[in-house]
Amino acid sequence: MKDSDIVQVVKILRETTKNFNTPIVTLYSNQKRTPYQILITTLLSLRTKDEVTAEASRRLFTRASTPQEMVKLSPEEIQKLIYPVGFYRNKARRIIEISRILLEKYGGKVPDTLEELLKLPGVGRKTANLVLTLGYDKPGICVDTHVHRIMNRLGYVKTKTPEETEMALRKKLPQKYWKDINNLLVTFGQNICTPLSPRCSECPLTPYCDRVGVRRHR
Repeated sequence: MKDSDIVQVVKILRETTKNFNTPIVTLYSNQKRTPYQILITTLLSLRTKDEVTAEASRRLFTRASTPQEMVKLSPEEIQKLIYPVGFYRNKARRIIEISRILLEKYGGKVPDTLEELLKLPGVGRKTANLVLTLGYDKPGICVDTHVHRIMNRLGYVKTKTPEETEMALRKKLPQKYWKDINNLLVTFGQNICTPLSPRCSECPLTPYCDRVGVRRHR
């Protein structure tokens, strides 16, 4: 894929992904959720299916939607509310820990810089960038396995880890695409450019794709 193709690729992605379900964290941000709710939803979504995350988030925020309300719940109460998300016991403890830190160090407000977000326990670059882009409408590039895989498969970057992909994209991807690229590629990766046996026969990006690492496809 040539660097100059990115304009057309993003245009095609936007048109194609209209037909698929929106990732849960993006859906929540579209519903005018607070940065805190986006942060907690993102933590719940790690290694968890979107439909499970959606129901867990709904149950949890019905009981507590702010750090002030969350710290009043016990770990056991949160566990029951978020079950069966992946690692629900650890996530329940982490939610309380983060909520307390927000109250003690940040006046109950979620930080709006990458540096401060990364200081929160359990918050990595993916989560921090999602909070920045979806919670505060600030520039950021959220790179998960889908973004990392597809950008390398296309041949737009040549990297070994999601963090390397983020840094490479910060250098070459036009900033006007930063906030959208995660939502577009997660949706595209879940439905067409899947990890194993991608649907190349129906992929609208075929003319631009180098198919790096693709050994079998449909």
